[in-house]
Amino acid sequence: MLMKEYRICMPLTVDEYKIGQLYMISKHSSEQSGGGEGVEVVRNEPCTDPKHGAGQMTEKRIYLNSKLPTWIRKFVPMVFYITETAWNFYPYTITEYTCSFLPRFHVRIETSFKNDNGCSENVFGDDLTPKDSVCFLDILSDPIPDKHYKKAEDLSNWVSQKTGRGPLVEGWRDTTKPIMCSYKRVSCSFEVYGFQGRTEDFIHRNIRDILLVGHRQAVAWIDEWHGMTIEQVREYEKKQQEETNSKLNSDITCTDSAPPKRPSYTRSISVTDESSLKKMGVNTVDIADSPPCPSSLKSPLRLNSTPE
Repeated sequence: MLMKEYRICMPLTVDEYKIGQLYMISKHSSEQSGGGEGVEVVRNEPCTDPKHGAGQMTEKRIYLNSKLPTWIRKFVPMVFYITETAWNFYPYTITEYTCSFLPRFHVRIETSFKNDNGCSENVFGDDLTPKDSVCFLDILSDPIPDKHYKKAEDLSNWVSQKTGRGPLVEGWRDTTKPIMCSYKRVSCSFEVYGFQGRTEDFIHRNIRDILLVGHRQAVAWIDEWHGMTIEQVREYEKKQQEETNSKLNSDITCTDSAPPKRPSYTRSISVTDESSLKKMGVNTVDIADSPPCPSSLKSPLRLNSTPE
């Protein structure tokens, strides 16, 4: 299991981001859906927890076959999805990602939002994150994939008409007010012989990109959501989910009815079966080549929330 703590600051308050987060997730999911891929919302309902109180629980299916590297696509179905189960007890959230086809795959993101610039330690109140596992992400200057870059979301050019904030400049985290930080403790595991190390690294690289893009968008879109009430943003969320689900289901139906683009296998193949993987053209590596897992991280952490 590979664990990192990401810290992402934004020129917002924690109270503002309660609305901004919901708006950003809904709009982002809609933008990323199409061609049979994207986010399908299965459940979105209130929930309660003895410790955290009232919250919102969501279950989503994320279809992303074409976004997988070639060496993974060789042994997954053509219609492949990951299940996201999220519990939002804002300002504390938990998200889990699982996959029935890959039972040893698990990602858990635990988030705490604070009105500071990322200076707090041990925000989760249990074990202090080692310093070499803490990663600061800068929504102004850290690079993102070219396919995600939009000039309108470049925060070096951004100015909010509603709030007067922006643009961001070098050193902004030490001088900007208001400021808040998303503290995200991310644990991922893929305990499959020969694939663990590079799969966990691949997951963290993609999580880093998703966090940077999502938080940039939440800020860049502030004039679209600032001033909305929780009822208004929930109504927007519901509308976006209905439109996205309809579009995604239509695309998947068309994909299912089309002639197969590659042969289907008539037997079940376990991804832990090295000889079967080699027959399919998938190269394996000895597990000793993968980075050792610290003993303190070998027990999986279970909990739950939102890609935030």
